[in-house]
Amino acid sequence: MLLLYGLTILAGIANAIQPGQNATLSKSLGLPVTAGLITRLVSSAALLIGGLAIGKLEMPSGQQLAAVPWWAWLGGFFSVLLILAQLYASPAIGAASFLGIIVTVGVAVSLVLDNYGWVGFPVHPASLWRVLGALLMIAGVAMVALF
Repeated sequence: MLLLYGLTILAGIANAIQPGQNATLSKSLGLPVTAGLITRLVSSAALLIGGLAIGKLEMPSGQQLAAVPWWAWLGGFFSVLLILAQLYASPAIGAASFLGIIVTVGVAVSLVLDNYGWVGFPVHPASLWRVLGALLMIAGVAMVALF
C-alpha cells in the first residue's frame, strides 16, 4: 500500500509539471494540436516499453473486450481534454490556478462518483466533512486564482 501512495505522490508531482512541459512544446512548435498528439505518442511509447519491460503487456481476449462497460472506453477522450487544457489554459491562467482548479474540480466530481458508486468506484458516502473539505478547497483555489 505504501508503494501505491508513493506512486500517487509521483503522479501529483507529474501533474504539476506536465502542463508546463506540454504548453512549452506547443509554444515552441506553434502547433498545439500536434503537440498534444506528440504528448499522447510519447505516453503510448512509454506504456509500451514499460509494459514489455515488466512483462505486463498482453492482448485481451474477445471475452475480456466484450465484458468492458461502454463508458470505460471513453477514458482516452478525457485524457485528450486534459492535454488540450494544458496546452491552451495553463499558460494563460498559470500553474497554481490551473492545477488548483483541476484538482479541486476533480475532488468535487469524485465526491459524487464515490457517493453513487459511478464509473466503477465503490460507494463511499459524501459526508458533511467530505463536502466541507471540498468547499474549503474551492475557497482556497479562489484565493490562489484571485491573488
